[in-house]
Amino acid sequence: MVFQRSIVDQVSGWLTIYNDGFVDRTWTGPPQFKFMSDPVPPHHNFINGVATHDLFTHPDSDLRVRVYLPEIPDSGKLPIILHFHGGGFCISQADWFMYYNTYTRLAREAGAIVVSTYLRLAPEHRLPAAIDDAYSTLLWLQDLANGKVHQPWLSSKGDFNRVFLIGDSSGGNIVHQVAKKAAGENLHPLRLAGAIPIHPGFLRSEKSKSELEKPESPFLTLDMLYKFLKLGLPVGSTRDHPITCPMGEVLQGVDLPPYMLCVAEEDLVIDTVMEFYEEMKKAGKKVELFVSNGVGHSFYLNKVAIDVDPKTSEETRKLIHGISHFIGNH
Repeated sequence: MVFQRSIVDQVSGWLTIYNDGFVDRTWTGPPQFKFMSDPVPPHHNFINGVATHDLFTHPDSDLRVRVYLPEIPDSGKLPIILHFHGGGFCISQADWFMYYNTYTRLAREAGAIVVSTYLRLAPEHRLPAAIDDAYSTLLWLQDLANGKVHQPWLSSKGDFNRVFLIGDSSGGNIVHQVAKKAAGENLHPLRLAGAIPIHPGFLRSEKSKSELEKPESPFLTLDMLYKFLKLGLPVGSTRDHPITCPMGEVLQGVDLPPYMLCVAEEDLVIDTVMEFYEEMKKAGKKVELFVSNGVGHSFYLNKVAIDVDPKTSEETRKLIHGISHFIGNH
């Protein structure tokens, strides 16, 4: 009898799961958008003011990172931005063009070294796997800070007293989880100076008003959102899991760094993200709100829209400038 492979689940354009467990992440959406998910090879030479390097954190580790070094002569030590990519915990990689385009720009404008983790993906590796990878990267930075390991760019140029967490979409969820976990640990001589969740995927099982009323976008539809979370969260969990629904958690006594919470006015999940913001304020946490007007979820990663739509281009400029300003002030 010949085994017949068949599709058991699909997220349109992004992901197909087969009955033998194989997961195909080949882009099947409009071909003009495919380049944004193409990998960009690392380059040790400076291109447009930034060099990149891929490496494993330890000789016996599968954990890999991409490092972005800005070309800033005689600048002294540079702040470090630890980046967690989005993709609903199920798709995307640190070397995708959409992240390369965004984080080379942030490295230049903020004058910072960016370290981006290649996170394990669900459904092969359900949460908390990606959170574990993210936190392990932070511990690797601590090892670099105290000289246990060495990486030329970071060891010579990095300011480990100014480490910032940043994440796009589901990467914003990871930012909050890592910040909470770090709050109970002694990371000396490393210091977390700030956390920047950008359009985090905070929601609950009951749909919010914005989920029902806001327009879907190329980077977020309700089908994508709910299917990715069903595949990514621990087996048996609902969207009320603390990773996706931190609203209502007890934050008193948790020593979080200052937050810059970035929201988009037309994001499907803006209502629940704003709930999180209000609860952070009630708990007495330092949290700045940055609002991008008239644009949707992860708009700044969409190079096509940035090139053809002046509004998207301007809101992206403001966002990068706002993040750079936050880093400069902390």
